[in-house]
Amino acid sequence: MSKKKLRFAIFGNEYQAKKSQAIHKIIAILQQYEAEIIIDRPFYKFITEVQKFDMTVNGVFEGKDFNADFAISMGGDGTLLKTASRVSEKNIPIIGVNIGRLGFLANVNPSGIERAVKAIYDGRYDVREHSLIKIETENGDSIEGSPFALNDIAVLKRDHASMISIRVNVNEQYLMTYQADGLIVTTPTGSTAYSLSNGGPIITPGTNTLCLTAVAPHSLNVRPIVLPDDAVVTLQVESRSHSFLAAVDGRSASLHEGTIVKIAKAPYSARIVRFSDKKYFSTLRDKMMWGMDQR
Repeated sequence: MSKKKLRFAIFGNEYQAKKSQAIHKIIAILQQYEAEIIIDRPFYKFITEVQKFDMTVNGVFEGKDFNADFAISMGGDGTLLKTASRVSEKNIPIIGVNIGRLGFLANVNPSGIERAVKAIYDGRYDVREHSLIKIETENGDSIEGSPFALNDIAVLKRDHASMISIRVNVNEQYLMTYQADGLIVTTPTGSTAYSLSNGGPIITPGTNTLCLTAVAPHSLNVRPIVLPDDAVVTLQVESRSHSFLAAVDGRSASLHEGTIVKIAKAPYSARIVRFSDKKYFSTLRDKMMWGMDQR
């Protein structure tokens, strides 16, 4: 059908059966275009061994041992965040197929898969850069897995422990010490996620900013603060339990008191494919009912 040869790497959620039902449709459409199709091994095993689906693809890969022209994330925004941690360093654009609930980042519905693939081959799409942030630790524990976050990085109290004390420096200048259940450092992309639920502002993409949002602060005069995204944020945490959690796009690790956490902009971005009929503000209104009068 097309002379253009493209390779697609498919990622998916291997824990929920209903989120793998669209895989046959995607593969059938891509095969019509004679695309090369490779699938992340855990997702492939789930589909073929657990769901007992029969499929023919060009290959299966593990970890970061792959390359592709496009990545397809099948699931919700959580699956897309995991996909971004795997492909962003490779500069691969991500097509998010929303089989979840909200789908703010994953903006292609299953019914629109055929139109989306055709748009890719016709060149009718945009690739939008979404900044990533990176976490590093000093003088203590390290964090396993990808250190990069598309949405946010947070330090949080553990379980039912008392609130924690978080001393914050920005570019080696003292900002303040938060007494709170935690502190969120969010990108513009993540401003509509955990930060928003804690009173943070909505920040439009491309504004080159970070935002610090406290989680249940002890003082009522603590408000979110927006910083330029080239700022380096250093956090030192004190806790009665002598430990705390560091969450990177929801993937949490326990760190001991005394571990210094540094958060800064990553050296590369997540590249997410957007199609011309979907605009940011219309998505904001549709998905979040922003500004809707319920009276």
